[in-house]
Amino acid sequence: MTSVTTSGARQELRERLGERLRGGDAVLAAGLLMVAVQLMWKFDLVRRTYFRQDDFMFIARGLENQLSWDYLMRIDFGHLMPGAFAIHWAMGRLGVYNDVLAHGLAIGLQAAAGLALLRLLRLLFGTRPAILVPLGFYLLTPMTVPGLSWWAVVAETLPFQIALPMALASHVLHTRTGRFRHAVAAAGWTVLGMVFFVKAPFIPVLAFVLTLGWLGGARTRRVWLLYLGVLVPYAVVFFRQLFTSVQLTNVTFEPSLPSAEVAVKSAWTLLTGSLVPTSLGGPWRWQPIGEDYALAATPPALMWASLAVAVAAVTVSVLWRRRAWLAWLTLLGYFLLADVVPIMLGRVEMLGPDLSGFELRYVSSTAVVVALVIGLAFIPVQGEERPWHRPAVRLRWVWVPVAAVFAAGSVWSVAAYADRPLGRNVQSYVETGVQALASVPAGTVVLDTYVPDKVAFPVFFYDYARHSKLLGPAVPHAISWTRRLSGPVADPLIFDPQGRLRPLRIDGATIPARASCVPVGEAEVRFPLPAPLRDAEYTVQVSYLNGAETTLNVRLGLAHGSAPAGRDLGSTFVPITGGGNELAVRTDGGTSCVGEIRIGVPAPLENGPAIPPQPVGG
Repeated sequence: MTSVTTSGARQELRERLGERLRGGDAVLAAGLLMVAVQLMWKFDLVRRTYFRQDDFMFIARGLENQLSWDYLMRIDFGHLMPGAFAIHWAMGRLGVYNDVLAHGLAIGLQAAAGLALLRLLRLLFGTRPAILVPLGFYLLTPMTVPGLSWWAVVAETLPFQIALPMALASHVLHTRTGRFRHAVAAAGWTVLGMVFFVKAPFIPVLAFVLTLGWLGGARTRRVWLLYLGVLVPYAVVFFRQLFTSVQLTNVTFEPSLPSAEVAVKSAWTLLTGSLVPTSLGGPWRWQPIGEDYALAATPPALMWASLAVAVAAVTVSVLWRRRAWLAWLTLLGYFLLADVVPIMLGRVEMLGPDLSGFELRYVSSTAVVVALVIGLAFIPVQGEERPWHRPAVRLRWVWVPVAAVFAAGSVWSVAAYADRPLGRNVQSYVETGVQALASVPAGTVVLDTYVPDKVAFPVFFYDYARHSKLLGPAVPHAISWTRRLSGPVADPLIFDPQGRLRPLRIDGATIPARASCVPVGEAEVRFPLPAPLRDAEYTVQVSYLNGAETTLNVRLGLAHGSAPAGRDLGSTFVPITGGGNELAVRTDGGTSCVGEIRIGVPAPLENGPAIPPQPVGG
């Protein structure tokens, strides 16, 4: 009897376990597995990235400032992101360019975003296998990949991609239970999103549409007053800071809208060249921007094919699913208001409609909204009555080939994006430069030139693209930085294209030394140039033999410059801006015997000793 009872209990346990695995537990396990697998897949990309462009400026600004209101609340070209600024502030104090920490944070935030979306999908639609489709879309879409390879974008958008589904999940719980604490949690998550990303104010708007279309209305109106109480103060602070924050150009924001033609072209390109193709596994091709980033470069034929597939999917969902039209309308409205309008207020004028239209970081965070809309357009909300216009069984297996094609396209697109150096060469330059500066004695004179464009574009970042701003904070001792050589500078150094320090030379025209040096006094002595020089900034290097200290005055055309010249044998540098076909030299008093004269721009001495001898990672 006992053995029969035991056998029966085991059989019952197996049956119950099988039922649970066939139901919600299996779906949850599959969802968690999908999140984990995509983390391993994306980590292979993230670990090869490094800081780039804006990242260096943000970290440098963090090191220059205290954690103050003015620092945190400064709007950077339309972006209010005190949370991201706080992260950059901390990053600068935790190793300056600590890419290991950045990679860990990126993967951790990506994991949290995937889990947050899984939670929302389970709450909204129930723990059914169908929710794995929108989850899989978010985890696989190449829409998020360029943003994931750029630290500044990670710090700004991934917290928002966590806050949005968490806020909506709390709102769903409020509408179902009536408990006000869930509404407070939704407001809290919204505030968290606002701290990081300018698109977060649209979270309550999405909650309103979700309630209107699928949740049957909130039980009390005070939840909307609560959300309004979050939005209004944010709007006041945002617009105040928008018009008072000083940009890198030393001016405040001046709102301007592009022409209607430019606006329409930019929005259309962003929709058809970026959002739609990447929602279907594209863009399949990329246009490199330097070595560590790329824009979407969707082939025209695939662009139109993607648009046709999208129209077909929308049409099918509207014909079968009640209120699917509202889901797609919500996505379109979000795209126009949250994605298009911000770039119309400044970015499109700077980048142009073609460049901005294929910039996926402008829509990377929209992947969460697209995933939600896919669910609303094809999956009944839990407890929804009469969700279909017609029997839904005919659509059940359509997802299999669609998901397979999407997955294959996404893997192809991401692999194509990763097929470039990414952060390797920028990391080599930065770490080589830091090692070089750490190797020279304190007080060494280094010419403060701009870093290469692959590291930071001077046209965008101004002084933050100079070596002193970018590399200086990572050096343990003081360096004597100079932007223009002036006077008898001893052994100045300059960076070569690989980030090493070398002795410098003046690259340009040379007036060779004569058989004996030329005496120069208070009367001008003219030296013909080998060829006329156009008007530009030049550095003149004058070799001399002096019996006493003096000052050399140099004239190039109508331009004048002067610099002290020491006693005995030496050379001095004179900065001058002008042009002409001869160089005139005189002293303020006494006599200087002048030898070789060079005029041009400072450049690394190619055969000079390099510090370090080999680039880091080179």
